[in-house]
Order: sequence, then C-alpha cells, then structure tokens
Amino acid sequence: MSSIDDFLAGARSSLDRVSPERASSLQAEGALIVDIRPHANRAAEGEIPGAVVVERIHLEWRLAPDSDWRLPGVTPDTTAIVVCNEGYSSSLAAADLQRLGLKNATDLAGGFRAWAEAGLPVVEGGSPAVP
Repeated sequence: MSSIDDFLAGARSSLDRVSPERASSLQAEGALIVDIRPHANRAAEGEIPGAVVVERIHLEWRLAPDSDWRLPGVTPDTTAIVVCNEGYSSSLAAADLQRLGLKNATDLAGGFRAWAEAGLPVVEGGSPAVP
C-alpha cells in the first residue's frame, strides 16, 4: 500500500492542473467549474460565480459522460475544473473523472482559497448542490 502522498502524486500525474487565473480564462471559454466543497465551506467562504455545485458523493454520476444521471451537455470533450478548499481532494476527484471518460477533467491548483487569494470574483455561498 502506498502513502497518501504517493496516491495524490499518482492522481496528479494525469492532470494538467490550472492556476486560478487560467481557470477563470477557461471558464470564460466555456469550461465547467465544479465546486465539490461541503455546504459549510461554501456558506462561510463564498463561491466562484457560475460554478456548478456537485456534492462529492454524486460527482462521478453527474459528470461521467456515459452516466444516465450526468449534467446536461456533459460529453467526453467537456472541460471540467474541479474545485475543493485547497486543491487536494479535487485532484483525486478529477483523476476519477478522467478514468470515467471525461478526458479534459482537471482541478484548480490551490483550490477555492487560491482563487479568492488571487482576487478573482467570489459571491456569497451556500447555494444548494445539483440534485
């Protein structure tokens, strides 16, 4: 069994992780930003405008290109940027999405907190997750 650091490094080896500024540019070009943070974090810290909130426990079903429960418009070519608090669990989640066929899945390096520290727009959070 490998350590969590090895596990994380393995997940990240397939990702082209993006900076907050690059994520913002990709979002403007049509990329989907997917916020997997718990409601308490979103309520306390805010959200990225235009992000889709998908609880981590539903992520694979909502973003797998062949899932009957996927979000409308998700295809194998969809660029999806997964966001967590600091960019750890989002790396694991994005790697899972790639394994399920979402080849352009990646994550936000540094997570939501890096986005906020970069001075990018944040709105009051707490919106419900996509059912």
